[in-house]
Amino acid sequence: MRFDKVHLEAFGHALPDDPVTSLEIEARLAPLYERMGFEPGRIEMLTGIRERRYWPKGTKSSEVAVRAGRAALEKSGIDPARIGCLINASVTRDHWEPANATIVHHLLGLAPTCHVFDLSNACLGFVNAMTAVASMIEHGDVEAGLVVTGEDARDLVDETIRYLNDCDGVSRADVKQAIASLTIASGAAAVVLTHRDATRRESRLVGGVVLAASEHHALCVGDHEESGPRMTTDADAILYKGTELAKRTWRELVRELGWAPESFERIVTHQVTAVHKKLLFETLELDPEIDFPTVETLGNTGSAALPISFSLAVDAGFIRAGQRVGLLGIGSGLNCIMLGVEW
Repeated sequence: MRFDKVHLEAFGHALPDDPVTSLEIEARLAPLYERMGFEPGRIEMLTGIRERRYWPKGTKSSEVAVRAGRAALEKSGIDPARIGCLINASVTRDHWEPANATIVHHLLGLAPTCHVFDLSNACLGFVNAMTAVASMIEHGDVEAGLVVTGEDARDLVDETIRYLNDCDGVSRADVKQAIASLTIASGAAAVVLTHRDATRRESRLVGGVVLAASEHHALCVGDHEESGPRMTTDADAILYKGTELAKRTWRELVRELGWAPESFERIVTHQVTAVHKKLLFETLELDPEIDFPTVETLGNTGSAALPISFSLAVDAGFIRAGQRVGLLGIGSGLNCIMLGVEW
């Protein structure tokens, strides 16, 4: 993918107020820990995650996506009436039907001529949606677009804790497959993309590459059981197979953009665990100092993880005008998208 006319106008995000520590999660798992002989501190030791956040009960995915979308629109200065495409990219959603995007569209007061739809692809959905909007802008179909996501992990975490505590016959292997579910957290993010003729800033989406390794589609599977959502994850295989895919994608990104690896001044990744991130940076031979870590305090916020990290990095002044930034997105399936940005 190459883009000559697409600018990234502004990112926005929204986060729940109150952190929940891994020790608090483990306190709720006391029956399981007693049966298995586990010591507190296991979750942080395995994942590097100290805390994460959840929306208050009853919060809707669309509601927090609207918060993030409004923040991005306000930062961009773009008139909402000029948004020609809205994509909601979350895994969690208010209803099976209609699309969450329709609710967000209504609450943001966007134009009736706006394209409105959901695009869901596990943790990669937001980056997928960015490329879809960018393609529409590049080809002159729309002047500006908005991507939003609002993820709510509370039900998945609550059901995982209930299952591990209450179900007879839960084995150590079952616990290992459930650990990833206890890293999932809540958050919301958004980005405004514009045509170069409508931009108010120089930040440009330059291009990117896509690679799939769908032979690994069964490594992480989430379903809705009668008692609630449940996810099983082969964490070791996801770690190593995902990193292998990322290595191939990175090589193609460097070739596509014509940028030397050392010319990337900042890297923003989809953040799963601290362990995943460490192996990724070692494998790609990237300096950890150009990373903006959030997973230790925010957990894995699904499709919102990468854009939340970008938004926070900009707000903190870590990403500054003129820098080359790599966006490294990966999702179960396995799918990988990497993008190059001149911010």
